[in-house]
Amino acid sequence: MSNFYDYFRTADRHAAVVKPDYPRAVEKPLPGVPAFDAVETKWFAPWDSLAQLIALIRNVPYTDDLVQTVDLYPPPEGAPKTEEEWDSLPEDSPYLVGPGIEELPADVRDTLADVPDARLIELGEQWAADDGSDPRQLSTLIRELRDLARRARSEDQLLYCWSSL
Repeated sequence: MSNFYDYFRTADRHAAVVKPDYPRAVEKPLPGVPAFDAVETKWFAPWDSLAQLIALIRNVPYTDDLVQTVDLYPPPEGAPKTEEEWDSLPEDSPYLVGPGIEELPADVRDTLADVPDARLIELGEQWAADDGSDPRQLSTLIRELRDLARRARSEDQLLYCWSSL
């Protein structure tokens, strides 16, 4: 089973969590489901893969706390606090299986938005050397995320990540 991560932009936190059960990167949303400007990935978690990319772009060492997200959904204020509360959750609870929605910080958006065309191939190759992926595919993903970040910044929006199993 794969994890899915849709990176998207929207006006604010409230808009980011509307209809949280639905993916953000769809060509034709269902009636009543908002359309988002989004990039779909299957393995690109914000706290792992995105943080590795941000480290490469900034030319700094990767650390676990390089990308600090804010959990929006499921609502953190309703999250279980004890082991007993976790154990009593139903199997399909979003706290256990998702979906989840997180807000990315403005500095991550700006780091992505500032990647020049001349670095796309270089970054894809550097990243591929670390994880064995196809550098062209990684360069394409970096370009897509960069372009999304530029559109978000031009509209004074943040980036968000929707995730699901």
